[in-house]
Amino acid sequence: MRQLFRLKSVQDCEDDLASRGGLRRTLNKWHLTALGVGATIGAGIFATTGTAIVGDAVRPGAGPAIILSFILTAIACGFAALCYAEFAAMVPIAGSAYTYAYASLGEFVAWIIGWDLIIEYAVGNIGVAIGWSGHFRELISHFGLSLPAWLATDYRTAYDAVKALAAGATDPNTVYLASAVTGAPELFGLPVIANLPAFVSVMLITILLVYGIKESANSNNAMVVLKIAIILFFIAVGLTLLKPDNWTNPATGGFAPNGISGIGAGAAIIFFSYIGFDAVSTAAEEAENPGKDMPFGIIMSLVICTVLYIALSAVMTGIAPWQSLGTAEPMITALAFAEGPPRLINASRFIISLGAVIAMFSVLLVFQLGQPRIFMSMSRDGLLPPFLAKVHPKYKTPYIGTILTGLFVGIFAAFANIAEVVDLTNIGTLFAFVLVSLGVIVLRYKEPERVRPFRVPFVPWTPMISIVACVYLMFKLPKVTWERFGIWLLVGLAVYFLYSMRHSRLRIKDGQERDAAG
Repeated sequence: MRQLFRLKSVQDCEDDLASRGGLRRTLNKWHLTALGVGATIGAGIFATTGTAIVGDAVRPGAGPAIILSFILTAIACGFAALCYAEFAAMVPIAGSAYTYAYASLGEFVAWIIGWDLIIEYAVGNIGVAIGWSGHFRELISHFGLSLPAWLATDYRTAYDAVKALAAGATDPNTVYLASAVTGAPELFGLPVIANLPAFVSVMLITILLVYGIKESANSNNAMVVLKIAIILFFIAVGLTLLKPDNWTNPATGGFAPNGISGIGAGAAIIFFSYIGFDAVSTAAEEAENPGKDMPFGIIMSLVICTVLYIALSAVMTGIAPWQSLGTAEPMITALAFAEGPPRLINASRFIISLGAVIAMFSVLLVFQLGQPRIFMSMSRDGLLPPFLAKVHPKYKTPYIGTILTGLFVGIFAAFANIAEVVDLTNIGTLFAFVLVSLGVIVLRYKEPERVRPFRVPFVPWTPMISIVACVYLMFKLPKVTWERFGIWLLVGLAVYFLYSMRHSRLRIKDGQERDAAG
């Protein structure tokens, strides 16, 4: 048991980085802030907010009180962000929560959280790529263009559309998706259905990330500025279309139609809108001045996104009845139900479609940036094969891990359904937040003298509040999500005991020291 909880101290992390050489430090505090905003404003606000407002078969909707859901989630993330900021400033090494857990809670917990982070970054990006594809189809439709349905969706969505048609559905989108089954070419008697835009978008991101972090960050900066401008445009247009009765109409349940339970369930769903801020911590090894820049980037990106989310959700539920917003494109749907000048509304729908495509592309960029750096840190420690730690001699990027991550995400995005990945991403991220918060408490006790460029205030109370808030949101997720998460962790434990524990550099080093002493 003692071997399972071996610590890789903060000093060991620093010595290892010094001996091996790290990544190129080229990112300032505004690069890091833009990375956080780029990862945070994306599929969550553009896609999952509709489900949070209306609810589904297993959870109640928040209604116009989605504003409170965003505030609740922001509070939970805010406390976790402070904990991330302390670690990122103190241990400026690629790896995010995995590295922090190794330094405070031991190897076994570090492995669990590293395995868990694959859910957040790689599996989460599958959902982002699928959402991007749907908004891309909406965008090109404004130019009279369309893709064959069998090249723009997945098997489950296509066959669900066929069932809906059989049940009497007649809307154009359902007809389009069902045509994937009847219009697809066949291979070995089975229809060939794949989400081509999702796959291509991931491959383009992968090429960009192999080429260089500075180029990737600059590209992200441009996309972040543009999508914030588009969100502000939606808010400005929406203010001219507001009908305050949509917020308080007693006939539809008033401001909070499902009370506290709806607000809590909504917060658990829209957590997907917030998970990007911790992606900043994966770039700690490339920050110019991590002691100051990492806390600034993490906290500032969370503040910016929270303000935009609250304004956006207030406008969205103010221009359309909340029951009508349960779609994968709630902002576009809100405009469709709005009462105002038709030309303004149609132009706004086009601009929002363009904004969603840009927003999700930048999310893909930041999440694809994070996953290979976590692989690299785990590989350096011997917990994953050594080729994942290789850095390109010219571009100074972890190119093998970047390519493999791109292929994994791209292939699954071509065939998976978005509903199958969002909740799994949420529970994995919340679990990571819990362990990072716990790590701050443990390391403050074990190494109180350690230099901390940024310190979480009011320890242990601040990390404890973070833990309680995250656990509360975890229990608001459906039972099936817990079951899938448990299966994922069991697979990870098998990998650890069959490979990682045997190849751990820390374990091998301890064994060599014992042999020398004996």
